[in-house]
Amino acid sequence: MRIAGAIAAVAVVAAASWSGAVLGATSLIGIALPYAGFLALVSGMLYRIARWTLAPVPFNIAVTCGQQKSVPGVKPEPLDNPQRPWSAALRLIIEAALFRSLFRNSKAGRSGSAITFGPSTWLWLGSMAFHWSMLVIVLRHLRLAIEPVPAWTGLLQSADGIFHIGTPPLLLTDIIILCALLFLFMRRITDRNTAYVSLFQDYFFLALIGAVALSGIWLRHFSRVDLLAVKQYLLGLLAFRPALPAGAPPSFYVHVALVSVLAAAIPAGKISHMAGIFLSPTRNAAADSRRRRHVNPWNPVVPVHTYKEWENEFRERLVKSGYDLEGEGNG
Repeated sequence: MRIAGAIAAVAVVAAASWSGAVLGATSLIGIALPYAGFLALVSGMLYRIARWTLAPVPFNIAVTCGQQKSVPGVKPEPLDNPQRPWSAALRLIIEAALFRSLFRNSKAGRSGSAITFGPSTWLWLGSMAFHWSMLVIVLRHLRLAIEPVPAWTGLLQSADGIFHIGTPPLLLTDIIILCALLFLFMRRITDRNTAYVSLFQDYFFLALIGAVALSGIWLRHFSRVDLLAVKQYLLGLLAFRPALPAGAPPSFYVHVALVSVLAAAIPAGKISHMAGIFLSPTRNAAADSRRRRHVNPWNPVVPVHTYKEWENEFRERLVKSGYDLEGEGNG
């Protein structure tokens, strides 16, 4: 039911935008919807980032799995157990770029009556392929929203279509992201443990991103659109002087609607981890709880009775009993 509902929800968005474009509601789909999606993305992410930033951290909860810096002769692991802010930042960058913890992850299985453990290499490869393909696709699209166009976007476009298959060339990232999405989707269906914990939004985001990729491929290879008109359209949106591209097919508005819905849904779903990973105290904090005192911000201010005050209060009795005093006048 969750799978069918997610696919149906994406299909409804695509069908509604196609029908709206055919019936003449292009301004609603091509202007109002992108502005609404961008506003929801920015405001939603700012709200979530503010909540993450202002949330108290009662304990030093940096995740570690390596040797802490201790005595001379024992080699520390600065990435697995960072002691300084720079090493914690380096670990965070490597984690965000290469998914280091996922690469080192292991999964439990059963071979007959024996329990086995093995690496999750395929999951790491699928995740890397999806995220890096998504990054390259977003960077490629910047040439449509920036004037003058940076030279590196052209180089990225050429490297992506290096095999020159067809006209226009088939881009590697388009194929890779579809294969990665299919792998991640099938994994949620075939793996019983993953399927058990998967929610509607997990399938919805996979289906929605897949629909965005398919509609973009359709626009590039089958339903051509004037790129110069699209560039003028995007620049007009950014300058708050929107003008719809003349002669754009309904599939263009389907692509715009799907991207707008994806942008609006990002802050409300797990995909917001693209910002949350950098604000997670388990990753961005140094594991220096033995070197530096971490004060719990939730601790209320309470009156205390120090040992020195206790010693002074009972000094005479303590002296008579032969108790060794630490304060002044211990005689």
